[in-house]
This record gives sequence, C-alpha cells and structure tokens, in this order.
Amino acid sequence: MRPEICYTIPAESPAMKRTLNTTINRSKNEKNDEHYTQLADIENEVRHYRDQFRGKTVLCNCDDPRCSNFFKYFTRSFEILGLKRVIATCYKSQDVDLFTQKSCEKAVYQIYDGDANGNREVDDEEIAVKELEGDGSFDSPECLRLLDEADIVVTNPPFSRFIDFLTLLINRGKKFLILGNNLHATTKEIFPFFQSNQVWLGYYYGNMNFIVPDHYRLEGNRAWVDEKGQKWHSLGNIVWYTNLEVKKRHEPLTLFKKYDPAVNFKYFNYDAIDCNRYTDIPMDYFGEIGVPITYLCHHNPDQFELVGTALQLADMQKVKDRMGRCDGGRRFYREEGSRIVRMFDRIVIRRKDGNHAS
Repeated sequence: MRPEICYTIPAESPAMKRTLNTTINRSKNEKNDEHYTQLADIENEVRHYRDQFRGKTVLCNCDDPRCSNFFKYFTRSFEILGLKRVIATCYKSQDVDLFTQKSCEKAVYQIYDGDANGNREVDDEEIAVKELEGDGSFDSPECLRLLDEADIVVTNPPFSRFIDFLTLLINRGKKFLILGNNLHATTKEIFPFFQSNQVWLGYYYGNMNFIVPDHYRLEGNRAWVDEKGQKWHSLGNIVWYTNLEVKKRHEPLTLFKKYDPAVNFKYFNYDAIDCNRYTDIPMDYFGEIGVPITYLCHHNPDQFELVGTALQLADMQKVKDRMGRCDGGRRFYREEGSRIVRMFDRIVIRRKDGNHAS
C-alpha cells in the first residue's frame, strides 16, 4: 500500500520471529513503511532480465510516481527494454501524504507510453496523470484493474503486508520482481510457493541503503542523516522475489565435501543432518539435509527438492518429553552431551540427482 517498502531483521537471530513481529507492528504504528529504493539498486537487478521485459506493460503499484525511482527507471529505460507501457500507482493516506509530505487529498496513478515527440526525453506532457477514486491501496478494486492490465510488477511492496502482496500476485498469475527480506521466504504462507516452483530468489542478496522520510524515527547504527540532511536506513538480508527466469537457478551447485557425522550431526527431533553453510552440503549424502535460509539464494530445483522448514517438520513433542517444556516456536534441536540445544532456523532439502539413500 505504501511506497517502496522494505524490511529486515538479523539473519537467523535467536529472537527472529519475535523481532519480526515487533518490527511489523512498529511500522504500522509509526508509519515507517516507506523506504525509497535507489536507482542503481533497481538497475543492477533488472539488467539480468532485460529480454523478458520486451513488449510488456510494467506496473509499479506501491510507488508514488512523482518521486519513485522505479517509475523513473522504467520511463528512462522504456526504449532500451522495449516496453509497451509503464504504470505507477500511489497510496494516499487519508491523514498524511506519506509520499511528498504535502497536503494532497487524492491518490494518483501515472501512465507512460514512450517517447511521443522523438526527443529521447521523458517529458511531463508525455505522462498521463489520473486521480484514483480510492486511497490507492494495491488491493483496491481500481488498482486490481490496473494489475490485470499489467504483465510484470516491479516494486518494493509494503513492509507490513508483504505476504498479502506476494500472494495476490501469484493468485492473479502475474510475473513479478519485488524487494523483500529473505526471512519471509520460510513463513507458512510463502514457503509453499517456493516448493511448488512459483517463486524463487533473484540475483542480489545483502544490504541496501534506503532514503526514508523526515518523520522516520532513526535508531541504531544502521540509520543516519547525510550532509544534506537526508535520512537514510540500511537494511540487511534484502533479496528480490521473482518468477522471472533466473539463469543461475539452473546452474548446479558444485559439491566437494564428504559426509562427516561429527560435522553433519543429526537433529534430535527430526531425521536430517545439518549443514551450517550451503557450501558444506555433502556430495555423498542423499538423505534429508538442513541448511540455512540463505540456501534459497543458491537453490537449483533440478538438483534439490525443498522438503520443508523446521517450522513445518520439527517434532516438538519429542523436545517436550525430554525437557518438560518447549521454548519458543518450532525449531530443530541438536544434542550436546546431556543437553539439547535449539538451532537457528533451517530449510530441509533432498538431492534429486542421485539415488535417495541415507
């Protein structure tokens, strides 16, 4: 609903789920959903998919087209990408103009159909500006009509409604390239889309710096004000969720390590071995393997099957029987002497390119 939102929490933090819920609630209460993506970050990802944009209508449906770098990128790259049309919609709070900090009572959308006068510039008169009847929410009836017109959605969707947004795109059969945090990939709503090959991760993974509005509350060492007085917020573990073709996802992982029971221990409450890094996946093991969330950045569906997550698979009754209690949500545990210790979150995979034998 609000423009170019992104979010993060530390990867594989022991307090991961609690921190995510706190952050989402704070973004709702403090209107911290707005993180403005830099032009270079958009270009660096889209360049990998250029041929897939030819002849397509692109919708940026979580952006203020008056200041969005998504709209700016696609209008400036219109001829290079061979686009048919670019549309951007703007969410309008009924209380505050979250985008421009001006008193504007209407949400708007803009349409660009290319360089009409041949001067190789994006001129104001070439951009059609139209008012929306509602608030511009991505799931409002009029914005859904624009979504149906589009071929590809490219945006930074709402922090607090990422799951709703991605689910909507998949249910409407849309191609997309959207920013998010890798943590949402393992939620019960999103992970099945990875399993069914309806979504995967793009090329970039890591930190991104975003411009934030003046009302944004700066906290910690990942937020600052530059010499011009502009507020910034750096977010980690940022990924692009997509269903556009990604060449790297069909490149097999090179496996060179051998199974070592001392290193690849079995979980206490699930029959799988652990690999702390995707590069540690044994070349000679064909049973189920637990890997970090970051494995999804390297997943090859031709080589590995996504079996499930710790949230789905962990036998917490076994933990309760051993400890007399369960701390936190479902997770895998490992035995350390007489104790069992809760693990970081894990995805379980299984080889497809060999005989399954544990």
